[in-house]
Amino acid sequence: MAGLAESGSNPDVDLLYDINGLAKDAPRWFDRGMEFMGEYGLLLAMVLLVLWCWWTVRRRGGDGAAVSVAALVWTPLAAGIAVLVNVPIRGFVERPRPFADHQGLDVLVSGKSDFSFVSDHATLTMAMGVGLFVANRKFGLVGIGLALLEGFCRVYMGVHYPTDVVGGFALGTAVALLLSPLAMALLTPVTKAVERSARVGWLIRARVAPAGQDALIPGARSEQPEERDLAA
Repeated sequence: MAGLAESGSNPDVDLLYDINGLAKDAPRWFDRGMEFMGEYGLLLAMVLLVLWCWWTVRRRGGDGAAVSVAALVWTPLAAGIAVLVNVPIRGFVERPRPFADHQGLDVLVSGKSDFSFVSDHATLTMAMGVGLFVANRKFGLVGIGLALLEGFCRVYMGVHYPTDVVGGFALGTAVALLLSPLAMALLTPVTKAVERSARVGWLIRARVAPAGQDALIPGARSEQPEERDLAA
């Protein structure tokens, strides 16, 4: 395994050298692309995915639109709460960035002087991906895929250990899922009230579904309730 001599028998560091070693053999333009995706691109893609899901939900309308939008509102809130929870974790663990303790890494982004565990980027994207999955399975699976790619980018860039990323995934998932019932109980009455408003009701539902026909969010099937996208 690459980096074995420099890391001894630590599989976390071994995997760090293996993944980051790909950057040394890649063209410069590819590294620049990975740097942009890992720092900003995938976070932006996740935000756009949430907006796309919201647009789809409100366009379809239906009786469940307010509940679905409540789940979408919870998605960025879950990400924000997860990052706040990470603040004391970082201060308690105080793990230096990998390039501070290991030589020979190809670090693609400079200026990272804070602690490494856990990865904020991994926490943010996975919390949003899981939050999306609560609202809509299809969009959620895409979001979780983006989160996994984000984690790979952070290790590829040489700014996080693999366990930093796994810790971020676990933290983001835990916050998004464990607090989801409470969040939905608080947010659903708000979105239902907004839906009834003549001025801002369009934020929840663009049009009224035809009589006798419930418009569901994408992927849901009225004849099979267990396959509805909304998991909350």
